[in-house]
Amino acid sequence: MTRVLVAADSAIARAGLESILLSHADFTLVGSVGTQPTALQQQIETYAPDAILLDWDRVEDEALSEQLFALGMDVEDLPAIALLTDSLTSTSQALRLGVRAILPRSATKSEIIAAVAAVATGLFVLHPDAVETLQTNLPSTARTLPASPLQALTPREIEVLGMLAEGMGNKTIARRLGISEHTVKFHVASILSKLNASSRTEAVTLGARLGLIML
Repeated sequence: MTRVLVAADSAIARAGLESILLSHADFTLVGSVGTQPTALQQQIETYAPDAILLDWDRVEDEALSEQLFALGMDVEDLPAIALLTDSLTSTSQALRLGVRAILPRSATKSEIIAAVAAVATGLFVLHPDAVETLQTNLPSTARTLPASPLQALTPREIEVLGMLAEGMGNKTIARRLGISEHTVKFHVASILSKLNASSRTEAVTLGARLGLIML
């Protein structure tokens, strides 16, 4: 069973999301709270959810980043966050702060269920609009792709890139592959260099766009 916490400022939105989660046998609703960081962090510490379904009904992207940052938790310690928002200009920053799925607030029940299930297993889920926004906001150097990425990346680097897409940190990747954390850092640096990406998030997005990995 996947333990899910709902976070939304609107009581109506919370009720709607709770209903969606309760309709799915694989989900356990452990709590429902507003998006205020202190209350949200308390719920996380109390119920230890596997995933957070976060509804963001405000326009200010900066406020979203501030809310996530204010949780004061390392990204690897945060539950996977599935974000519902109609404001996408800070997509890359949200992903760096622990968001694993980005969907519009108009997403269907089936899309929300699929996204929560996916992020709970470590996958990333990006709505096409979010992918387009992320690509548009990439630095120009990140959009300059190698002529033959399949040849540029080694099989091991593609494997590591796939694990980055699953949200794994260096330590987890090192344990999974039976290599040192230093070696993982070397592979990640090489991946970023070969894809002309400035961050892991950009590398994952470019890798998916090139067909190297599946999101």
